[in-house]
Amino acid sequence: MPADPQLPRPDGPGLLPLALSRPKEALGRARDLLATGPPPLEASFARQAIGIVLREFGDIDAAVRELETARHLARRSGSAEREADVRATLGVALAFAGRTTAARNTLDAAVRQSSGHLHGRILLRRGGVLSTLGHHRDALSDLNSAVVALRAAGDPIWEARARTERATCNLALGGVTRAAADLRRAEELFNATGQELESADAIVHRGVLALRIGDLPEALACFDHAAERFAKLGLPDPTLSVQRCAALLAAGLPRDALDEAHAALSQLERSRGQATKKAELELAAAGCALAAGQSDAALRHAGRAAELFDGQRRRWWRAHARLVKVRARLAAGPADSVLLREAEHCARELAALSSPDLALAHLIAGRLALGLGRTGTARTHLAAAARGRRHGPALSRAVAWLAEALRADADGDPARLMRACRRGLDVLDQHRATLGSSELRAQASAHGAELAALGQRHALRLGRPRLLLAWSERWRATALAVPAVRPPDDERLQADLAAIRAVTDRLAHARAQGLPTTHLAGEQLRLERAARARARHARGQDAGAATGCDVPALLAELGPDRLLELVDVDGRLHVLVCGSGLVRRYPAGSVEEASRGIDIARFGLSRLAHGRSTLSPADLLAQVEGSGRALERVLLGDAARHLGDGEVVIVPPGRLHAVPWALLPSLRDRSVSVAPSAGTWLRARRAGPPGDGRVVLVRGPGLRSEGAELRDIAPEYPAPVVLGEGTATVSRILDAMDGARLAHVAAHGTFRADSPLFSALRVDDGPLTVYDLERLRRAPRQVVLSSCDSGLTAPTGADELLGLASSLIQLGTTGIVASVVLVNDGAAVPLMVELHRRLARGACLPAALRDARRATSADPVATATGLSFVALGAC
Repeated sequence: MPADPQLPRPDGPGLLPLALSRPKEALGRARDLLATGPPPLEASFARQAIGIVLREFGDIDAAVRELETARHLARRSGSAEREADVRATLGVALAFAGRTTAARNTLDAAVRQSSGHLHGRILLRRGGVLSTLGHHRDALSDLNSAVVALRAAGDPIWEARARTERATCNLALGGVTRAAADLRRAEELFNATGQELESADAIVHRGVLALRIGDLPEALACFDHAAERFAKLGLPDPTLSVQRCAALLAAGLPRDALDEAHAALSQLERSRGQATKKAELELAAAGCALAAGQSDAALRHAGRAAELFDGQRRRWWRAHARLVKVRARLAAGPADSVLLREAEHCARELAALSSPDLALAHLIAGRLALGLGRTGTARTHLAAAARGRRHGPALSRAVAWLAEALRADADGDPARLMRACRRGLDVLDQHRATLGSSELRAQASAHGAELAALGQRHALRLGRPRLLLAWSERWRATALAVPAVRPPDDERLQADLAAIRAVTDRLAHARAQGLPTTHLAGEQLRLERAARARARHARGQDAGAATGCDVPALLAELGPDRLLELVDVDGRLHVLVCGSGLVRRYPAGSVEEASRGIDIARFGLSRLAHGRSTLSPADLLAQVEGSGRALERVLLGDAARHLGDGEVVIVPPGRLHAVPWALLPSLRDRSVSVAPSAGTWLRARRAGPPGDGRVVLVRGPGLRSEGAELRDIAPEYPAPVVLGEGTATVSRILDAMDGARLAHVAAHGTFRADSPLFSALRVDDGPLTVYDLERLRRAPRQVVLSSCDSGLTAPTGADELLGLASSLIQLGTTGIVASVVLVNDGAAVPLMVELHRRLARGACLPAALRDARRATSADPVATATGLSFVALGAC
């Protein structure tokens, strides 16, 4: 980039601060200076500035060559100080190139050659390299001296750099308070001196600190802000990607984290970037792959990371790569004594390095020892892992409580086991309450899955159905128990959502006309990623939200009716039948068998609804009904004979929420509702009075039925709000639905298993997504979704659900009618008309759906349509 002719040419020393504040400008000006044939002293500054910029741009080999030239020029100039300074910059570049021995020798020589103010700067650079290599205590000694010297010399930029490096060391050694103070001061100094690149880097460090103390929304916001700053500077930042991976893993988003790691590795390969950063990204990718259930990929990444760290003599990092390898091998296969020895070696090495991952290493060793029957060894490791259960970030404490629960289980102490499980889940409740994003709240439950499973197994061993119910409820759909956080009026988020609607509409038109869609699809994906990222910055507001279920209150509310909670314990289903003051348990089939049966049943209903079969409709209906009988045996077992005579509420596990329950023979003629948990059903039953009496009827575009049901439904209600034919826009729909008693939406929908919160209803100005619905101040009391498969949700976290229906339940909607199968729009019209006739006369949703189904089953297609709908929530 050529220098701006209107600006004075900086002298050689002026290029160095410019290299880290406005690197492209520095590069152009340095090359302009060299073109004038300057003397060796000036030329050494120019070459050093170019080397710094190339290093930051990731072209390490070229940077080393420039800095070697700069060193020769400095020596020719006769300035020992100049040579020492260039040596120090060269030492940093050699470390980035993975030539760690040469780097340390070069830096040691620079330290010996320097004095005074320059000595402080060189100590900073040696300390930074030592920190990168994992020698944190040695680094801290250098950095303490550097801060003192640079502050005394009145050098704010270099003092800020030294404080940033010192904060990194203190964080690695557990000194959170000292790190926070250094980072605050460093950011102030960088902003005051106009250091754009390092100011962005300070934001990354602030995010790391937030992540360490457990403030996940703040960490994600910092990393997103820093990414924007780096993008404006045209600089990729591998360190940012490594930290973003850690934050996304803490958020329970391993696939997003793995995508981030792979993208950063690809970028680094293209730019021939720093070998040290490549090793760190390989380690990050290993952890992400492991969390995503890809143990083979985790082993490959961890192996490459360990090899790189070994070659770079980076002991601290190599130890962490070995820990990931142990975890991946444990996930991939059975335990053996060789793997246990490796885990114990990792624990000893991490203890010597004061690593924050020490507790995890002991937990892994403890698990391995338990698997090998070495109970004494297991107790020792689990006790060590459990020491951190009363201090530190929530996720670390949860790991420690899990270790304590496993230790209690090994000791045969059930009271201590259950207490540890409860305490661990309490810690995670506090963590989840800090999150405003419904996606993050749902994903956070994955951190407590094993604690909840331990409690369930113990209750099952004891043969106590009430205790099994209590433990199943303790961690089921807990995200829905936390009151929804209405997103702030974030103009950028709203702009992204509006842009998504526009590009989605253009994409649909392009596909319909057979035009190229690659660019539009890429833009849609970019906008969706931006919207998801901004939504994750929201903070929770209610740390005291109730979770679990009051079993006596549940039984009192049920009376003679029945609630069936299906519990998955180690892949086997158990049906807890609640009602008439009792909780009884009946074994059923396997979760895998049930999942296959659900797919078969839904496929059959879809074929019948849309005429996609060579069989006659009557024969296909008989086949579908046969799949319903088989599904009942797997899902309910003997519990099907204990349903009483009243209403039935079904609470399935997250993986089994797409069941067309009316297809099961014992439920065909009953009033049946489905709930994410017994606790959410009970809260919905006890909800306050209905909304303001308003009824809202919405018709989206492109329906084959042209929304015919609305013409017949509207007369059933006094003065309904009817939106359609251009008036059914997102803003108008949200205004009308806010606080309404009943909302009926006839619109095509899309369920996004890849990103459930972008599941949407197609209205006149594009998709109405879950993110839009979350802006409602008061959700409508009841909602009917008459088209497509808008009742589908995605299982996530431990046993959570994400999708249109679950978002409405969390927002306060007490009852929903929706389909779990892609329905025939035309065939749904008479069903919806009959449903509303009964609702208008005061019937509750489940009973109205049952009666409407009976009244419209004149032919197989109508029957299949009725069987595809479910009632969610409470009456």
